Amino acid sequence: MGKIDGFMKVDRHLPSSEEPATRIENYKEIFKPHDEKLTKEQASRCMDCGVPFCHNGCPLGNFIPDFNEAVYNNQWDKAVELLLATNNFPEFTGRICPAPCEGSCVLGINKPPVAIEHIEKSIIEKAYDMGLIKPNKSIHRNGMTVGIVGSGPAGLAAADQLNKVGYLVIVYEREQEIGGLLRFGIPDFKLEKEVVSRRVNLLAEEGIEFKTATEIGKDISFSALRSKHDAILLATGSTVPRNLSIPGREFSGVHFAMEFLTQQNKRVSAIPFNEVDILATGKDVVVIGGGDTGSDCIGTSNRHKARSIVQFEVMPTPPSSRSSANPWPEYPLVLRTSSSHDEGCDRTWSILTKEFIGNADGVITGIKTVQVKWEEGQMIEVPNSEKIYPCDLALLAIGFVHTEQEHIKSQLQVGFDARGNIDANNYQTKLKNVFAAGDNRRGQSLVVWAISEGREAARQIDLFLRDETDLPIKSKSEYDLINTQ
Repeated sequence: MGKIDGFMKVDRHLPSSEEPATRIENYKEIFKPHDEKLTKEQASRCMDCGVPFCHNGCPLGNFIPDFNEAVYNNQWDKAVELLLATNNFPEFTGRICPAPCEGSCVLGINKPPVAIEHIEKSIIEKAYDMGLIKPNKSIHRNGMTVGIVGSGPAGLAAADQLNKVGYLVIVYEREQEIGGLLRFGIPDFKLEKEVVSRRVNLLAEEGIEFKTATEIGKDISFSALRSKHDAILLATGSTVPRNLSIPGREFSGVHFAMEFLTQQNKRVSAIPFNEVDILATGKDVVVIGGGDTGSDCIGTSNRHKARSIVQFEVMPTPPSSRSSANPWPEYPLVLRTSSSHDEGCDRTWSILTKEFIGNADGVITGIKTVQVKWEEGQMIEVPNSEKIYPCDLALLAIGFVHTEQEHIKSQLQVGFDARGNIDANNYQTKLKNVFAAGDNRRGQSLVVWAISEGREAARQIDLFLRDETDLPIKSKSEYDLINTQ
């Protein structure tokens, strides 16, 4: 424990952000540079619990009390070793993770939890500033190769782990740049792409090969890929969006959220695209879906200078604090207001989209809705509650159903589960040298879960190819190795 009474004397504080009116003029990350004194004070709030439930809340099993203590004691080199022992990319999770660890923080039972996400980001950025993050160019190669399809967080984490133990790893990406969701799905105001490039460049310096603009199953067949590598890992994500099959869906101006967000990310990075521009400028925008993707659409629409923005959510307004059905240490299902919401939008709850309305030219002009109520888990439409909202741009942010199956089904026959995800027992498919990890295996989830999946899949691949492995399992700590150095 860094400070025995820190949790009693120090309140939770996070770095300040740019004012909404200022930050919507650009796509830079909204938070101001962290204050080291603030970070150490926040680390002092960690209670060093007898049973640190934050370990269980974190999908990666991060050594949270240990790196908090190291930060408080100004031991940044030790803090970053502890952090990197379980998390390949804390610069990503420290910016975009919803922090399930904080939801399980013991202090959070009756006080605001420890600011774990901020501390994590501070550790890795301090490590970069101190020159502690350097490429390892002396890796002994074992003569085997692994091909990874997809360069999102799962694919990159697996590549990093396998490269560390000597495999020649080649990552195949169909887009022009590496990063998957990190680069093309998450707006720059949450994760600037220089942060992604910094890590990708480091991985390349360590010997990982990246092949972009290469779609497996189209540019290279899966059979050719299998013959080239000792094992392959499918890390293709869950990229088929959930549709809204209601009257008027065919009207121009109705788009999937990821089409909108991907275009804007490419604009910011000066990456060309061939599709017709999807812009919110001067339009009445309706975002259908109340999650993080919907919030990203709101922030992007604000930067486009939309005329108005409304967000629909079919579920009722969440409570402001935990309900009895959602006790600690479960992830708190409470009302959350994102930075994008603060920038301006109207949020509407318990509302069901019934129909898109358009003009004679086939262009959307409005959305017909109805209010709903929920009784014993059943949705019931409220009589006489119909309403028409003006709308020039409707963005569907209602999740993803499964990975893209066409080439995998026709060329691999690995099998899919009832939800359409790749069927992989302990990350291994029916084809012994073909593995799967991330959202294409577990379904749409968090970046931190994708990193965990990539790490675990890498371990299983190493076991398959060598009958042994030096890669850690999530429950096995590397802390003892670090602590004895």
